[in-house]
Amino acid sequence: MARRVVVTGLGLVTPLGTGVKKTWDNLCAGKSGIDKITRFDTTDYAVKIAAEVKDFQVEDFIDSKTAKHLELFVQYAVAASKMALDDSGFLITDENAHRVGSIFGCGLGGLPTIEHYHQVMLERGPKRITPFFIPMVIPNMGAGQVSIILKTKGPNLSLSTACAAGTHAVGEAYRSILLGDCDVAFTGGSESVICPMAVGGFNSMKALSKENDSPHTASRPFDRDRSGFIIGEGGGALLLESLEHAQARNAKIYAEVVGYGMSGDGYHMAAPPDDGEGAARCMQMALNSAGMTPEDIDYVNAHGTSTPLNDLCETRAIKTVFGDHALKLAISSTKSMTGHLLGGAGGIESVFTALSISEQIAPPTMNLENPSDECDLDYVPNSARKMNIRAAMSNSFGFGGTNAVLIMKRYEN
Repeated sequence: MARRVVVTGLGLVTPLGTGVKKTWDNLCAGKSGIDKITRFDTTDYAVKIAAEVKDFQVEDFIDSKTAKHLELFVQYAVAASKMALDDSGFLITDENAHRVGSIFGCGLGGLPTIEHYHQVMLERGPKRITPFFIPMVIPNMGAGQVSIILKTKGPNLSLSTACAAGTHAVGEAYRSILLGDCDVAFTGGSESVICPMAVGGFNSMKALSKENDSPHTASRPFDRDRSGFIIGEGGGALLLESLEHAQARNAKIYAEVVGYGMSGDGYHMAAPPDDGEGAARCMQMALNSAGMTPEDIDYVNAHGTSTPLNDLCETRAIKTVFGDHALKLAISSTKSMTGHLLGGAGGIESVFTALSISEQIAPPTMNLENPSDECDLDYVPNSARKMNIRAAMSNSFGFGGTNAVLIMKRYEN
């Protein structure tokens, strides 16, 4: 009989708060984590807003000597994983460590540290570069430090697939357990690049909103007046384990992971095809792998970036895959409150998807006041909805035309 994979632990560090309950409560209340940028002087920048994590205390999770050599995206991955471990009640031992994996996604790694030490090198010479520079900036250090600090010795993998990285990571962790490569895996995604080069670079692509005078309403997925995404930071982690393993220790189960799809657009470095064809194939692949029909899905956590192209093309892709059932789906973009965590987005949105099933609540899409032409589905506008959610889909699409989709369902023995 094929293995089954369940979610038994969750952890979140987001612009809505550090901790699963704090973030989830704020998310369902429709609160915004977007505000003025405080990390650097934005005087010369057209974009002055972002979704920063405000309440994170690293010493609550990592000793100060270790933490000072870890980039924020690594600290977020470790903190979220420790929360997931505590939440799950699982105990890592010398006997089971080789069966526990660490698989995370990250898009840009330690870009803030690259900026800093480039300036140090120019001003003071190469001898002033810290020996910790390379370990601090490489994107796989989130998965690496989760393994090092939590003492896991199973599969250790990092996915760097732009804004789909977190979702690809959860999908690959799911597969690793299905294939028997491990019994348990910490997985998710993290990112922290609210820095001059990232804000300047995305702004040069005309990808960011410039609604600087109204940060809380700047992210407007599916709205007629949407004008770009908001850079966010943070991390989300899930503890996945085989059902047999979870049952043997009588673990609490949030949801069951049942489907995973991945595809390429083969189209453009930063834009989706008009009909969302690559995203549609990815959603269909996830449905096929789950053995489900479109009618089995009740809720979709959309990629929903608040950019003109993504929201339109994702809507078209959903209509292609779901047909008439698209009108019955509840669809929301939580990026309207968290901003876009880039490689970390799939991590926190996978956690939200598991919670939507366990709590039977669809989070809202905030700031949706005037739906855009063709964006005519039910996006759960402006208030959370208590509803029956049997199964839910989470979408992530990244630059380079890389797509990832997960499906989870309510656990039934």
